[in-house]
Amino acid sequence: MEKVTRLASQNGVVIFTKSSCCLCYAVKILFQELGVNPTVHELDKDTVEGREMEKAIARLGCSAPIPVVYIGGKLVGSTNEVMSLHLSGSLIPLLKPYSATLS
Repeated sequence: MEKVTRLASQNGVVIFTKSSCCLCYAVKILFQELGVNPTVHELDKDTVEGREMEKAIARLGCSAPIPVVYIGGKLVGSTNEVMSLHLSGSLIPLLKPYSATLS
């Protein structure tokens, strides 16, 4: 879990994904369309540590283990949480510090 926390705090917007996950793709595209270039860690590309990080993420209690989004080093959650924030208008204010187009 320490590596997940460390990676999540190194950049403003961090997404832990799998390359074959359609929900992961949708979340990445959402952020890109909002002008945010997230740091993406594809857990299935890092076979040894990726599995361990996925287990650690699952222990965080997210509604789904992948994708998992961190903004400003804080756990936002998975697709449901991100989309709920976006639909309520709460996501853009969280992303403003990390986007050139939302300023």
